Amino acid sequence: AISLVSFAGWLYFGALADALMVAVAVLIVACPCALGLATPTSMMVGISRGAEMGILIRNGKVLERARKITTVVIDKTGTLTHGKPSVTDVISQTEGRGRLLSYAASAEFGSEHPYAKAIVAAARETGTAWASPQQFEAMPGKGIRAVIDGEEILVGTPRWLMEKGIALSSYQEEVERLSEEGKTPVVVAVNRKVYGLIALSDTLKESAKGLVAALHRMGIKVILLTGDHHGVAQIIAHETDIDQVISEVLPTDKAAKIKELQQAGEQVAMVGDGINDAPALAQADVGIAIGTGADIAIAAADITLMGEDLRRVVNTLSLADATIQNIRQNLFFAFLYNTILIPVAAGWFYPLFGILLSPILAAAAMGLSSISVTANALRLKSFKEKTYIPGDYHGRQL
Repeated sequence: AISLVSFAGWLYFGALADALMVAVAVLIVACPCALGLATPTSMMVGISRGAEMGILIRNGKVLERARKITTVVIDKTGTLTHGKPSVTDVISQTEGRGRLLSYAASAEFGSEHPYAKAIVAAARETGTAWASPQQFEAMPGKGIRAVIDGEEILVGTPRWLMEKGIALSSYQEEVERLSEEGKTPVVVAVNRKVYGLIALSDTLKESAKGLVAALHRMGIKVILLTGDHHGVAQIIAHETDIDQVISEVLPTDKAAKIKELQQAGEQVAMVGDGINDAPALAQADVGIAIGTGADIAIAAADITLMGEDLRRVVNTLSLADATIQNIRQNLFFAFLYNTILIPVAAGWFYPLFGILLSPILAAAAMGLSSISVTANALRLKSFKEKTYIPGDYHGRQL
């Protein structure tokens, strides 16, 4: 429209050649190359820089959503902890340690859960024999039911066994004590009678506390979401300064908890690694999977972190912020270029200053604007990883 108006004006007051030159110059200057490059160039460079830092980002839309995150929800086992629990206590008021471990290992032998593997490993280390179950049924987030030599064996959470109508009265104090010590109590029942407890403990990742501290400095709320006992979750939350605990959650309910937070107005990022976390990772605004976790969790997530270093979560959010800022800078440069040069090309300043832009110079300026946008996008290659030691983090900045 400006080109047509300029052509008509110059044709009225001047020669046809001048009118054509002005109209073509306006069209060349207004060519939206810089505008078209502004967003995709920054996105490509941002995603590329993320890959260099061990952060695999599915697409550019993920970066846009990641910048708006207000709450980070973190799974416990395998995410906040190393996911390699070990047996710390074997308690029975009627049976020996070996017999209790034998029952538990026999029931858990077919399970892929980290706790099951820890129980089997403890039985193997102590030379305890176990048998293969004739029947095996896993109850996600609850425990295992197995039948061995005609005996029904239940191994699972205290809450699940009480739901099955099995009394834990004689072991209730031990359950509470173990939970207060930060250990996870697992109950072993044979033929609906409690035989004892097995306590397991996992260690926090070295980067866990630094992650929470850095997220707090960014103004982001941190929530621990776990199927573990409430007492165990509270101890971990206290050690890492996590804001809120949602514990004893069944795997099928994790996605519902994320949805509740979203309905409350939160922009949620979910960090997890297990099969049980996959629905929650898919439900979250941004799903972040630990690369050492289950394949289904990685497939469901928007972002995959290579390795176990949780500080990459903060690097991800910082990189997203830097990328969006870079896009805004590019758009500003592109619009500023058009705002300044279109009036010049249209000859608006010719009557006062004798300034007129030829099509050749307009083409050069248009190319220069594209170069400036691309060069600005490439600044993202210099995005620096942070160590995020508590106290030295200075904000989400490029």
